[in-house]
Amino acid sequence: MSIDKEVQAAGNHETVLLNEAVNSLVWNSSGCYVDATFGRGGHSHNILKKLDVSGVLVGIDKDIEAVSQAKTMFAAEGRFKMIHGSFADIDNYLSSEELGAPAGILADLGVSSPQLDNAERGFSFMNDGPLDMRMDTTVGLSASQWLAESDESEIARVLREYGEEKFSRRIARAIADAMKVGPIETTLELAKIVSEANPSWEKNKHPATRSFQAIRIKINNELGDLELFLERAANGLAVGGRLVVISFHSLEDRIVKRFMREKSKGNAPPPGVPVFEKDIVRNYKILGKAIKPSKEEIEINVRARSAVMRVLEKVSDD
Repeated sequence: MSIDKEVQAAGNHETVLLNEAVNSLVWNSSGCYVDATFGRGGHSHNILKKLDVSGVLVGIDKDIEAVSQAKTMFAAEGRFKMIHGSFADIDNYLSSEELGAPAGILADLGVSSPQLDNAERGFSFMNDGPLDMRMDTTVGLSASQWLAESDESEIARVLREYGEEKFSRRIARAIADAMKVGPIETTLELAKIVSEANPSWEKNKHPATRSFQAIRIKINNELGDLELFLERAANGLAVGGRLVVISFHSLEDRIVKRFMREKSKGNAPPPGVPVFEKDIVRNYKILGKAIKPSKEEIEINVRARSAVMRVLEKVSDD
């Protein structure tokens, strides 16, 4: 099977903003690039198409299934190397591989369709399976274990902060009450508890959506890892290098937007402090405006509807 067909068959996953991301990322066909969230290889496949024989691509993913698939998919590709781990540790990986400063780093923060659709992974409130939710199933607590170890106030905090769930206390109370009877071990069991506790169902949205998102973010430390990744990735770029990030919910996008805005300000003083423009050192600039999927892409892949892509370029090392 060709790589094109393997990518297409990878869980029927539709890569979001594929051409926009790759075209923004690759500006030097001989450079080193990093797909920091390999997923099912859609972006990586197209990045490699744009590289010449001297180009190098490094893939990173927490998901051991993604790593296994990458090694099979690109087994004959000498320009590609796959690493199992969190993108938050990107600086360590680049240093250990002695690849030099990357010309571009891409992070697609969405959960891949195969992860969502595989009931055994425990991400979906639509299919019954073990309540796991870990991106990396080799480490950490599962969602079921975390709920068992958390009190009502902690569950409510997570639902409120990471899911922006306005009924967080009510849902947390229902979860805590259910836990008094026994552990919550399956996705549909949790989805039922949350749905019954949610008094106001949003149109076209499952009532457990926000709660499942919140618990998944907590279990995988997604926002903490994102903040570490952004700083380390931007600092590690070569001059001219680009950091491309695709977010899928407001919590992520706010972090990315704020980070890129602050980086682009350089050492500019607070408003009102007199200083010449020539004395402000700016090592980074934001490239263009935020990019969202076209209407046509959303019609093909409804999961793309919330995606936002932002690009930061490193302009100097001074």
